[in-house]
Amino acid sequence: MEKTLLWEAFATLTTAEIREFNKFLRSPFFNARQQPIVLFDYLEDCRRARRLPKETEIAVVLNKTQAGVKTRQANSALLALLEKYLIYKEKFQDEGRAFISLAAAYRKRNLGKHFNITLREARQRRKEQPWRHAEYFQDLNQLEWERYQFDATTLRTEVFNLQATSDLMDTAFMVRKLQLACVAVSHQTVFKAEYHIGLLSEVLNAIETSDLLETPAIGLYYYCYKFQTDLPEAGQHFERFRVVLAEHAEAFPPEELRTLYLLAINFGIKKINQSAEGWLRATLDLYQGALSRKLLLENGQISRFAFNNIIAIALKLGELDWVEHFILEHKNLLERQWREATASLGLARVAYARRDFKTALLNLQRSDYKDLINNLTAKTLQLKIFYESGEFDLLENHLKGMKNFIKRHTSIGYHRTIYSLIVAYTQQMMTLDFKKKDAVEALRIAISGEEGLTEKEWFLEMLG
Repeated sequence: MEKTLLWEAFATLTTAEIREFNKFLRSPFFNARQQPIVLFDYLEDCRRARRLPKETEIAVVLNKTQAGVKTRQANSALLALLEKYLIYKEKFQDEGRAFISLAAAYRKRNLGKHFNITLREARQRRKEQPWRHAEYFQDLNQLEWERYQFDATTLRTEVFNLQATSDLMDTAFMVRKLQLACVAVSHQTVFKAEYHIGLLSEVLNAIETSDLLETPAIGLYYYCYKFQTDLPEAGQHFERFRVVLAEHAEAFPPEELRTLYLLAINFGIKKINQSAEGWLRATLDLYQGALSRKLLLENGQISRFAFNNIIAIALKLGELDWVEHFILEHKNLLERQWREATASLGLARVAYARRDFKTALLNLQRSDYKDLINNLTAKTLQLKIFYESGEFDLLENHLKGMKNFIKRHTSIGYHRTIYSLIVAYTQQMMTLDFKKKDAVEALRIAISGEEGLTEKEWFLEMLG
C-alpha cells in the first residue's frame, strides 16, 4: 500500500493540511460520496499511528459502507479529491492573484461596478506585497490586460493602456529569460550540457541600450549572467550583483533569493579553486548573508558540504573566532549522522590554525569519520600536526596507515591520486636534507607543478 500514489501524496500533508482536507472532503459541494471519507479516516488513523495502511484492512473498512466499492476505485476517488484540494490550495494561496481572476469573472458578466472595485483591490494588493520578481510584473500585465479587455467593450474614443500592457509583458519576459539563462550557464558548467536560450541576445541588447538595469530583478539576473559568461570583467559584474542583491534582497521570495545566492556562491567557489585573487572575502560575505536569511537550510538542515566550504573559506581569511562561533551555533543543523564528525573536524581545523595541536588532535579523535573524504581530510590534518611538531615516529606510522587506507578504498576516484601525492611528498620531506639547496629547490618545483594538489601551499610553506 505504501507505494500507491494516494498514500505517497497523503503522507506529505501537514497536520494543518489534514484538517483542511478533512473539511474539504466533507463539504457536499466537493464530495457527495461516503467511501472517500471512510478511506480518509482510515489513512489518517494510520498516519497518526505511524504505520503503513494495509489493503486487507481497507477492504474491510470499505465493505462497511455497503457500496461494493473496490479498493482501487476508492483510492482513485480519494486521490482525485486530494488533487482538487491541492489545486484549490495552490490557486488561492495568493489572495491578490485570486482577485485578478475574480475581476475577470465580473468582466465576463458585464458587471462594470463590481469589475472596477475588484480590479482596484487587486492592484492595491499587488502594490502592498513586497516582492518585485517576474510574477509581480506578470500579475501587473494581467491586470492591465483585464483593464484593456473591459475598456475595449465599453469605450470607443479613448486611448487604451496597450503601452503599459506591453512594457509589463516585456519586463516579466526579460526577467524570466535571464533567470533561465543564469541557471542554464551554471548547470552546463558542471554537467557539460549544451543549452540554446532563444532570444537571449535580443534581450541582452534591449537591456544594454535602455535603462532597464534600474529594475532590480533585471539588474540582478543580468549581472549574474554576465559574471558567469564575461570572464575578463567577471569581478566588476560580480560586485555590481552583490550591491543590487544587498539593496533589494527583500524584493524576492526566499526560494528565488536562495537560488540567486547559490549561483553567486558557486561561482565564487569556482574562482577560489582557480586560485583567483580577491574572491575569498566576497564569497564568505555571500555565505554570511545567506546564513542570516536562513537560505542555506533544506528541510531545516544545512548540508555538510556547505558547512565545510564555509569553514575552509573563513579559515583562509583568518576569521578564527567567527568560524568557531559558526560551528558551535550551526552544529545542530547538520544531519544527525554527519553532525559530530563534521563539527569535530571543523573545530580541529580551527585549533590547528591557532597552533593548538593538542586540542586539534583531541577533536580529531572525537568522531568516527564514516565519510571517506572527511576521513582523509582528518588524516591529512594529523599528518601536518605530526610533521610540524616534529613527531616523526608517529608520522611514519601514520603515513603507512594512510597509504593502506587509500589502497583499500578504490571508490574515492581522483581523490586517490591527490592523497597518494600528499603521502609521497610528505615522505620525501621527511628524508630531505634541507642543507642541500638544490634538492630543496627540486622538490619545490615538483610540488609547484602538481595540478590539483590540495595541500600545495602547506608543502611550499614547509619547504621555506
